[in-house]
Amino acid sequence: MSAGSSTSAVGSLILGIETSCDDTAVALVDAEGRVISSAVASQALLHADYGGVYPEVASRAHIEKIIPTVRMTMEDGGVRGSDLAAVAVTRGPGLIGSLIVGINAAAGLAQGWGVPVVGVNHLRGHLRSADLEQARVRYPAMVLLVSGGHTLLARMERPTDIVLLGSTLDDSVGEAYDKVARMLGLGYPGGPVVDKLAMTGSDSIGFPRPMLGRGLDFSFSGLKSAVERYIAAHQDAAKADVAASFVAACLEVLIAKCRSALREYPAQSLVVVGGVAASPQLRAAAQELCDSLGVGLCLPPLRWSTDNGAMIALAGWDQVRSREPAALLPEPRLKIETA
Repeated sequence: MSAGSSTSAVGSLILGIETSCDDTAVALVDAEGRVISSAVASQALLHADYGGVYPEVASRAHIEKIIPTVRMTMEDGGVRGSDLAAVAVTRGPGLIGSLIVGINAAAGLAQGWGVPVVGVNHLRGHLRSADLEQARVRYPAMVLLVSGGHTLLARMERPTDIVLLGSTLDDSVGEAYDKVARMLGLGYPGGPVVDKLAMTGSDSIGFPRPMLGRGLDFSFSGLKSAVERYIAAHQDAAKADVAASFVAACLEVLIAKCRSALREYPAQSLVVVGGVAASPQLRAAAQELCDSLGVGLCLPPLRWSTDNGAMIALAGWDQVRSREPAALLPEPRLKIETA
């Protein structure tokens, strides 16, 4: 379990709880997006042998870790439950068992502390991650969300006004990264190790660029299959070259779609969020694109790129400010357009 903290907060805070997949993440965030304290219980080692997340194992680990993780976060922040403005918790999308653990814990804690509880869309949490620690996003904004379960483009007029422009038709780019990592024997999670290996290789293999020039939707299953076929036919191929060529194909598609979206829907900011937003190659390519178009690039701090409780807390502040009822039922297939 890892934790981080700053000085104790004065004033209203929201406790954010994120258990949509394989990490138990909790954070205290103030109304300006300042992270007061945070803690994460990682499950990476539990799922490494499976090459991906094993849902039942994930749920059981959340049950074991959620209360200790909440306790650590509250103690590090020097905060009592009654000091909170609310408890915010991910209600979807995600693994049903993992979502239920988080929602039940949040509801019980909020009732015991006598504070409201709000359900948060995990995808909207990612959209807000770029404003953690300091406000970065200028509106209207174009958003590229790239994670283990999602790849999409959306337009934001403001934090709660979101229009989906395109999404993946099959595998997300993060899924493709994990599967290619498994093919190359690099372990799980695949994103960081594939990116690191790619830096030492050459973009010398002509992998396909799926859906390039075909609207704003994405597809990565064909690219994944092409890598699999290549490895089977070229067993002596340099892994670094395979990784570099795969990453280059992903980046070309992602950046081309962003360019098309920004030309069709002018924006002041390009916001790149989600676990894959931690990729140094993607960050560099997005900066080059924004420089060429005169658009501001907004990236979350690296520690807030992957799933975390802070982004859920900040999105929870949006819910509290709207004063609209927030659903608390788990929805594994929740869409980004849904609050």
